[in-house]
Amino acid sequence: MRRKWQYLAIFLGTVLACGSAFGQSQSSSPSQDSGAKQDMKDAGHESNDAAKDVGHGVKQGTKKAYYKTKHGTKKAWHKTKDTTTGAVSGAKEGAKQPE
Repeated sequence: MRRKWQYLAIFLGTVLACGSAFGQSQSSSPSQDSGAKQDMKDAGHESNDAAKDVGHGVKQGTKKAYYKTKHGTKKAWHKTKDTTTGAVSGAKEGAKQPE
């Protein structure tokens, strides 16, 4: 469920970052037009910044998933150890006192 929200947040961040680049290129007036070449450069810079933001979000999500998995694995190991120890102790007590 969390992964779904992370992907949604990354997607929306990308859309917002790229949307501002497209909005800026359309809002310039014809008298202040700096040329198609400059518009392409600006769009490239905006895309670069958006890609960096997405990469940062993916990195944070990966780190969080790693630590959550590590924590869950340790928790399962401890529960298994406790259960096994309890089963062994119960078996020993049962073996000492025959019916």
